[in-house]
Amino acid sequence: LDGIQVYRAPLYPSHDGSTMRRAANYASFGIGSAVMLLLGWKPDVVCVYNLVTLGSVARLGRWLRGVPFVLDVQDLWPESIFQSGMGASWMHWPIRSICDFAYRGADRIVAQSDGFRAELVRRGVEPRRIEVIHNWIDEGGLLGPAAVGDLDKQEDLKLLGRFNIVYAGNLGAAQGLENAIQAASITSRSNLQIQWVFVGNGVRKGALMAMASDIAPRSTLFLPARPQSAMSALTCRAEVLLVHLKDSALFSITIPSKVQSCLAMGRPILAVVSGDAAQMVELSRAGVVCAPGQPDRLADAAHRMAKLGRQDREAMGTNGRAFYWQELSMAKGVAHFEQVLLNAVRERTEQRGGRADPVRLDG
Repeated sequence: LDGIQVYRAPLYPSHDGSTMRRAANYASFGIGSAVMLLLGWKPDVVCVYNLVTLGSVARLGRWLRGVPFVLDVQDLWPESIFQSGMGASWMHWPIRSICDFAYRGADRIVAQSDGFRAELVRRGVEPRRIEVIHNWIDEGGLLGPAAVGDLDKQEDLKLLGRFNIVYAGNLGAAQGLENAIQAASITSRSNLQIQWVFVGNGVRKGALMAMASDIAPRSTLFLPARPQSAMSALTCRAEVLLVHLKDSALFSITIPSKVQSCLAMGRPILAVVSGDAAQMVELSRAGVVCAPGQPDRLADAAHRMAKLGRQDREAMGTNGRAFYWQELSMAKGVAHFEQVLLNAVRERTEQRGGRADPVRLDG
């Protein structure tokens, strides 16, 4: 793939709500990956993306082949599992033990937020082994030229003449979008023509549509999911982009990739989040932050944004785009990540009695 050798491991595919099938999905990929190591595969470094269930496989590679491994933490395990409603209470201790075993055993950890870093330190990981690298986006796919003509004619008509607050992504339990539907019911009583647009699929979509039909039929619109490459047309019709998560301790230290996407697209953001994600939106001066679970305040924030002049909203979008390219771009993140990988290799070489010259990449 693009000149890079790719080895594929067999797995049992499942992404539904069944604990057993999801466990089989994770375990089968781990076993398939371990076979490669047992057959003698020896890379320079192993990068485990997110799945701490592969931490044992990576540690096996270090034990058998002396290969260092870097763990990229995008979801904090096991909190992210139990937050989604999976797993019985008796599973908490064994799963947490497996996760902490992986975290403490990694040569280096890349955390997606400062909150993640603080939590990992609290759980026994040496601070020097943790680097914070904020996520970037698919810059080519998402930030391609805008194509208004790509919108379906009927969709376009439904968007014209309205102040569109657009949410695009998963319509699941973690997003807590019932709060936004309640806010839509409140804003429907004003004369500002505010329309809340939900684009995507998810386990809560049916319930959200039923709720919207009941309490906010004239101020909500549901559109089918579409690939990122087709989002630019819809973004052109969005006065505001909505980022929304439930209120929880885990989400307060999580920065969803939607924040980076909205910043890069250069549109003002209405962020219903707390913690690290809220701080990023405030630091970038790219929009308005509202605490989760408070529909009255969310409706008030929507009213305030609708009453702003277009120039003020465009300034928010410009601020967000500039912040993305200066602080979060793929070029900046990749350079930092490559430095982490090289440092892990250098340190492992020195521990085994070899000599390795310090390597520094300038991003």
